[in-house]
Amino acid sequence: MDLKIVEERKNPLLKRTEYRFEMSHPTAATPKRDEVRQALAAALKLPKDRIVIERMHAKFGTPMSRGEAAAYASKDAALATEREHILIRNGLKEKAVPAAPGAAEEAKPAEPPKAEAPAEPEKPAKAEAPPEAHKPEKPAKGEDAVDAPKTPKPPKAPKGEKAAKPAAKEA
Repeated sequence: MDLKIVEERKNPLLKRTEYRFEMSHPTAATPKRDEVRQALAAALKLPKDRIVIERMHAKFGTPMSRGEAAAYASKDAALATEREHILIRNGLKEKAVPAAPGAAEEAKPAEPPKAEAPAEPEKPAKAEAPPEAHKPEKPAKGEDAVDAPKTPKPPKAPKGEKAAKPAAKEA
């Protein structure tokens, strides 16, 4: 494995130095993240726990990998700044395992099972009345409710004032 640092950039606000690197590995597979961290620590003369590899990818068909890493001023600065999944990938933090659902049940005292016969589900009784008896009455057209008074229709215009109908076509 041959490590070459392509770019170095200081970032005092985040208390780190950011690196872009290239690694050639002609006789081996793509190196693991931990191996690359070890090589970067040796090249930069820093402890391995202060180096975090942000991303690393191999170029298809070539024995070359490129990536980005950061060397922090302290391990606490790395833990405070980096995202949790990146810290887990680099081995600086353990993945939080949620409590198993069975663990909560084991803590409670076990209750003895109740000896009850399973009840059969009740079936709804068939209605013998005709279906019309169960339907609500619909109000007549133009009525909002049953008790609402009917509204009178507007008065019709006298016959003489109607517009003349168009004449029928003769064949």
